[in-house]
Amino acid sequence: MDSFLIGAGSAIWLGILTSISPCPLATNIAAMSFIGRGVGSPRRVVLTGIFYMLGRMLAYAALASLLIASVLAAPEVSFFLEMNMNKVLGPLLIAVGLLLLDILALRFSTSLLPAGIQRRAERWGLLGSGLLGAAFAMSFCPVSAALYFGSLLPLAAAHGSRFALPSMYGIGTGLPVFGFAVLLALGAQWVSRAFNRLSQFEKWARRITGVVFIVVGLKLVLNYIFEVQI
Repeated sequence: MDSFLIGAGSAIWLGILTSISPCPLATNIAAMSFIGRGVGSPRRVVLTGIFYMLGRMLAYAALASLLIASVLAAPEVSFFLEMNMNKVLGPLLIAVGLLLLDILALRFSTSLLPAGIQRRAERWGLLGSGLLGAAFAMSFCPVSAALYFGSLLPLAAAHGSRFALPSMYGIGTGLPVFGFAVLLALGAQWVSRAFNRLSQFEKWARRITGVVFIVVGLKLVLNYIFEVQI
């Protein structure tokens, strides 16, 4: 139980860090403009933020379930991961840490969903905000891809959690947008202040997380690849 709680906390933190990183933050600003159209109705703004967060949660959980089930369905791959998960996880965490520290530079952006989603979302009301959350969840750039594929999926696979941990990650990615939706409901003037503070927090949070990933990755490499116990 304690191990799962640690995994759940880690998944939520990875989701929050994903959401406030520069590239995903740009999509969340777009989401805020979508949510802010109902600023005259505080209740609707909050509900839109909730549906947006649920859309992200379901998208990440569905993709993780599909990928983990596909990998584990292959006996050879499943056996390899079972025997070598820590050996694979060490270098993977180091690579993700280097990416978070901007030492390893990657440039790409991709979306797994078709164009025109935002136009459809505008016509579908609250359900549309959920659709928009799912669409933005499937738009990956280096940081979000590294945190999801390089950190969240191995974490979920290690805990045998195809749905719960990915769902918590999705909730984590939606929490900042939901928070801004609440601020919009209270008064739009709060949002700009929050964005400025969030940008400053993100830099330090990303660097600290990157250092932790590298330290843990080095420990796993030493323990399981070089068999040096520290």
